[in-house]
Amino acid sequence: MPRRFVVFASLLLGLLAVAFAWRAAGLLRAPSAPPSPLQPIPLVVAPRLQGGSIDYRRLDDRLRRLVEEDGMVGLSVGVIEGGKLNFLKGYGETVAGSGERVTTSTVFRWASVSKGLAATMVAGLAEQGKLSLDDPIIRWAPSLHLPGGGQRWATVDDVLSHRVGIVSNAYDGKLEDGEDARALRRSFGELPALCAPGTCSAYQNIAFDAASEIVERVTGLPYEAAVRARLFGPLGMTSASVSREGLMSAKSWAQPHVGKGKPVEVSDAYYRVPAAGGVNSSIYDFALWLRAQMGGAPRILSPALLDTIHRPRVVTPVEQGRVRRFGDRLRGARYGLGWRDYDYLGHRVIGHLGGVRGHRSLILFDPERRTGVVALWNSASSRPVGLEIEVMDMVYGVPPEDWLKLDTGPKKPR
Repeated sequence: MPRRFVVFASLLLGLLAVAFAWRAAGLLRAPSAPPSPLQPIPLVVAPRLQGGSIDYRRLDDRLRRLVEEDGMVGLSVGVIEGGKLNFLKGYGETVAGSGERVTTSTVFRWASVSKGLAATMVAGLAEQGKLSLDDPIIRWAPSLHLPGGGQRWATVDDVLSHRVGIVSNAYDGKLEDGEDARALRRSFGELPALCAPGTCSAYQNIAFDAASEIVERVTGLPYEAAVRARLFGPLGMTSASVSREGLMSAKSWAQPHVGKGKPVEVSDAYYRVPAAGGVNSSIYDFALWLRAQMGGAPRILSPALLDTIHRPRVVTPVEQGRVRRFGDRLRGARYGLGWRDYDYLGHRVIGHLGGVRGHRSLILFDPERRTGVVALWNSASSRPVGLEIEVMDMVYGVPPEDWLKLDTGPKKPR
């Protein structure tokens, strides 16, 4: 055998041995490809009026009546039943008196429902090994200071479940007055402690937005770019954005209203805490998000990831008080990571409400039945919140009640 061949073969075997050793040590890995976009669900032009446990004909009639109520302007609603999009429809106007109708493509604000997206993003990075939910928050969001230096032991998990130990909604008023969110987070260390981090619940916006700082530090991207690459793009949420400009540049967008249908300017306050309240989308894309949270996009949101964010961490007595108006429907209110968890007459349901000036939102679903409802509206009215109860009552075969209060109260002047 020629000497050159022997030398070449020896070198080749040596290189293969080194490569094998590197791979065994975890130093040589194939680059991970980003998840491919999810196949879109069919866009429902007309709502389904029969089939399943939900009476869609009745639901459509109730929503037509609802949008005529005093204080209502525009509304869009989506329902997924058994994993299928069975209902998607817009009602009313984008601007009161304009004649411009709300469609399934009209963009609204998610407000605090944005927290579930932020928690999903952070937990997804943790699933990839980029960080740990048990890391002290100071490691990833150094702007967040807590009483007594609590930022050194409060964890990422604590921040995403509102367990940072300060009074609820700390300095939201200052944010609305135009103050910088990161500067406000640094000033939290001067507040009196409500409890030790991780031991009690007090709802936050500015503190929760440490999540956007985490995402930016870990990915090296602006928050909106990171969630677009990791979530919006793969899920096919083409209308979704995380900015005031993203809302107002949409071909059809719903202007906020307060009082008796009075349009107001879009405030940028909660866009400055994007993880807490900055997401916009159409009802179609909101329905895509609902489907993904019910396990409909396992290549993008794994079952383990969904379990991590939905699993409750803390009991929330304040929320339990809020839902008393729905009788015995929602009990055992608890909070996970960006998501609320309830017992609905023996069934586990997950959801969240959102509200900023002139826009409100809701999402509620039964993950086991892969059934849920989403809604977006451009007014300050709280009446549409009863929609989620009416829908889930149908799902569980409960005799209907007037949770939307359509048979009482003043009507919109015609």
